[in-house]
Amino acid sequence: MTLRAVHYLNQFFAGIGGEEAAGSAPARREGAVGPGRRLQAMLGDAVSIVATVHCGDDRAASDPATAREIAALAGHADLVIAGPAFTSGRYGIACARVAAAVVAAGGRAVACMHGENPGVAEAGAAPVVLSLETARGMEESLRRLAHAVGRIAAGEALSTEDHVLSRAVRGNRLADRCAAERAVDLLLARLHGDRAATEISMSDFGRVTPAAPVADPAHAVVALLTEGALVPHGNPDRLESARARRWLRYSLAGRDGLGAGEFESVHGGFSTVLANADPHRILPLDAARELEAEGRIGRLHDDYLVTAGNGTHVATAAGFGVEWAAELRRAGVQAAILTAT
Repeated sequence: MTLRAVHYLNQFFAGIGGEEAAGSAPARREGAVGPGRRLQAMLGDAVSIVATVHCGDDRAASDPATAREIAALAGHADLVIAGPAFTSGRYGIACARVAAAVVAAGGRAVACMHGENPGVAEAGAAPVVLSLETARGMEESLRRLAHAVGRIAAGEALSTEDHVLSRAVRGNRLADRCAAERAVDLLLARLHGDRAATEISMSDFGRVTPAAPVADPAHAVVALLTEGALVPHGNPDRLESARARRWLRYSLAGRDGLGAGEFESVHGGFSTVLANADPHRILPLDAARELEAEGRIGRLHDDYLVTAGNGTHVATAAGFGVEWAAELRRAGVQAAILTAT
């Protein structure tokens, strides 16, 4: 029996357009499209890509509800295949969310992206096939994806041998030597020049290449962002004070300042007394309005975006960054001021 699959692609690989089509709405086309045609050739008769659903990267990454809309377009497919997204953050988040939404609804799905894609953290229970880093590795990435889909079609379990991401599980074990002996050995290794000797590998937070300076700030739309957890008094939307799992948006339209008692910081990593006495210490709306009035910036964006950076997982924060960038691009923002604590 042939397994009926639906393939999810972004606007670029679906042939809709480039960045100018990044805000395009979810849509469905019959049959395989773009890289889906090559994937279909690799899958053979065991799996048939009956349709392709696609959406603009900005639209898909900035609105989590879009994933459910895309999943609904897949209909009653036996399997939803998302990607490969390589290291593209917006595309990867969309693929992960679509796959997670399908699985949460009782269906089967698989996403494909590079292991360093921020979308990996959002795949939920859906398996993630590890692609190569860029689209130059499309052929090998599709080969890995086809292999995993073939295993699924045959009713076989996936493993790391199938290039499927392993979800690490913490556990206890007995060491062959006591902690004191191991510590002395590590110290001796360091003294002999082995700077990598460790029992606890440090996280690699990566590097982000800064964007080029804004050519003409006097004509730019500028947004204010903060990880200082500044919210309306009472925290009506219950933003977490630590280990945030979401970000929020609040309006600045018609406001020239943030009064004490109207806004407060719920950040759990520092004393918020001074910040609550003058919320501009977290979000410099007063200074931004002055720049706007003087014509030194074109216009201030009507909303500010906020989360709590306290203890937030790096992969989650990277996902927030992708979502914020997509949100601001859709709003026509050219520059942003991000305040940190």
